[in-house]
Amino acid sequence: MPPVGNWLRDRGDEQLVALLRARPDLATPPPADLSVLGSRVVQRSSVARACEELDSFALSVMEALVLLDADKQPVGLDSVADLLGSEVTAQRVRRTANALRDLALVWGDDDSLEIAGTAREVLPTFPGGLGRPADDLTEVTAKAALAELDEEERRLVGKLADGSPIGRTKDASAHVPLERATNPVQRLLARGLLLRRDTETVELPRQLALAVRGDQPMGRIEPEEPAPELTQTDRERVDSTAGGAALELLRHVEELLLAWETDPPDVLRSGGVGIRDVRRTAKTLEVDEQHMSLLVEVAVAAGLLDRTEDAEPRWLPTISSDTWLASPVEHRWAVLAAAWLDLPRLPGLTGARDEKDRLIGPLSDELSRPLAPKDRRRILDYLDDLPGGCGARPDDVAGVLAWRAPRHAGRLRDDLVRWTLSEATALGVVALDAMTTAGRALLFDGPAEAGHRLREVLPDPLDHVLVQADLTVVAPGRLEPDLAAEMKLVADVESAGSATVYRVGEGSVRRALDAGYTADDLHALFRDRSRTPIPQALTYLIDDVARRHGKLRAGTAAAFLRCDDPVVLAEVLATPASEELELRRIAPTVLISPLLLADLVDGLRAAGFAPVAEGPDGNVLDLRASGRRTRGKSRQRTSYGPPVPSAEQLGSMVTQLRANDIAGSARRGRAVVPERGRPSAEATLALLRDAATEKRSVWLGFVDTHGVRSQHVVRPVSVGGGVLQGVDAANDELGNFPLHRITSVALVED
Repeated sequence: MPPVGNWLRDRGDEQLVALLRARPDLATPPPADLSVLGSRVVQRSSVARACEELDSFALSVMEALVLLDADKQPVGLDSVADLLGSEVTAQRVRRTANALRDLALVWGDDDSLEIAGTAREVLPTFPGGLGRPADDLTEVTAKAALAELDEEERRLVGKLADGSPIGRTKDASAHVPLERATNPVQRLLARGLLLRRDTETVELPRQLALAVRGDQPMGRIEPEEPAPELTQTDRERVDSTAGGAALELLRHVEELLLAWETDPPDVLRSGGVGIRDVRRTAKTLEVDEQHMSLLVEVAVAAGLLDRTEDAEPRWLPTISSDTWLASPVEHRWAVLAAAWLDLPRLPGLTGARDEKDRLIGPLSDELSRPLAPKDRRRILDYLDDLPGGCGARPDDVAGVLAWRAPRHAGRLRDDLVRWTLSEATALGVVALDAMTTAGRALLFDGPAEAGHRLREVLPDPLDHVLVQADLTVVAPGRLEPDLAAEMKLVADVESAGSATVYRVGEGSVRRALDAGYTADDLHALFRDRSRTPIPQALTYLIDDVARRHGKLRAGTAAAFLRCDDPVVLAEVLATPASEELELRRIAPTVLISPLLLADLVDGLRAAGFAPVAEGPDGNVLDLRASGRRTRGKSRQRTSYGPPVPSAEQLGSMVTQLRANDIAGSARRGRAVVPERGRPSAEATLALLRDAATEKRSVWLGFVDTHGVRSQHVVRPVSVGGGVLQGVDAANDELGNFPLHRITSVALVED
């Protein structure tokens, strides 16, 4: 058993439960006994995973223990404190050592601390920025040599002492005697004050670096978390700003779905979206490419977009997107916000280059990061923990989180903070550098409650618009759903934001007429919904378009074209388009064509006419494309790492560890020999009754109702009714052991 195993045996049950909770990988699968747990504690992968959660100072303590060779021999806490420098108090070191003991990264008393040998492999190659010690240097000789250095040599040594002890130089290529040395590197090498690693690399000896650093042997240590400069915020203003961002997000996603239902981009062989398609759609939505990537990633994660399953797959809105579009605002936002929070990908990487120097686009495999949801929650949790009415700038947040977990998220650590806060701001989870009420609910209460909180801060939807003399229509806020749908039909969006500006034109009026509206319907719409007088120009425009609209009537012959005015049909036949449309007259007021009705109508409109389609009953048909859809695929929720057992499960696990450990160390005497893999019932009963009579403990092999094998040392009290009742040595509690679940039994020798 490793030394840590003996130490674990002396830990209390609550301490073992806390260890398994803090390092859940140790509990998966449940360890059989404390020797197995001890082996797992020192495994390289487990130590590395635990170190990723350590703060900057705890890592400094671990590095100090490595420098003191605590993986080879016990060291005292005072030695650790001395190595960390005069600015660090002994109490701070002791507090951190206790925390490391709770994680079983350090074990032993304060005067005999030990660490795993694998910690040396996990921590930096040069702990504390210190190189290897030189064989022929001591503390005294190093200080004396430092005092004799000239200015150039001291500057070089100081640079290596302040950062990495490794330097690259061509001056290390040859061994040069001191009398022939012509530069600082050659002179330092000749005097043994630099170590040659290879022909281009030198290393500063540890003793010389310590002499340079003086009372800070490991350099500048930050024992406490940096204090960020907090910004004061007003809760009402924060939530109001978040509401505006949420509405803007919904508008952009709606426009994305509309754009891709009519012109879906191809799925790349790598699985993503081409940069050209991203830029084209971003231009349509009037957003930058980074925001476009966020929209696409969130829409796919929310099940609103998916790839088709045909030979040439494309990205299309899903069937469920129609349900989403018809849902209340707060529900739509909650779906997107929850999808973003659990998104196992990094949209912020879009636009970077992969290993082959190709641009990374949204939905590509390069964006996959399974731990991204955990990282987002870590960042948002920090903002949520700030005092009420306070926020923090992204750079300050990055600085604090870098201290809390320097090894976390690798080279993208600081970028991840900035990306997360930028995305959270775009979604309305964060506003003005502070957590919003809806964002806090999303973190702790779930999407439904978050949606309710957002609804509380959104202004009531408006039932009116403001028609202007220049044929623009201003919506001074969010419109009621039915009014918003009508405005999108009868007018084109000119600008959007807190107020949306629409423009009514000939094309938009014709679009409404094509959908079945009449001129009277449009006049009534503006009359009833506008808070400003209707300009005469709008009335004239509607009447003029309506007068020309529908004079031509198209039906199916394959298709027919009718008009009460033969002159209009003559104009149609006189155009070059009539030949392409294969039109021929069958009556003074009727033409027919072999083309499909929709193609005939489109061709006539392209030629400058304004036909309307009609059905068998003579009523107007709406031929507008309803948009293509694909069947979305269900997506599993993200797993952030090893599952964390419940408190009850951990307690049971520790109890079983104790029982197996005691049973495993018990000396066994007389035993029942199994027959065909199991002991005979008669022999088992006889031995158990003898043990109860003689008041001797027995060793049991046992299988519970879940098929889990365990070992116990039990002092029998009674045997009968197919059950052994006895006191378990692991917890001194009376328990029942069904005889048919006992797989082996032996007396325990004193």
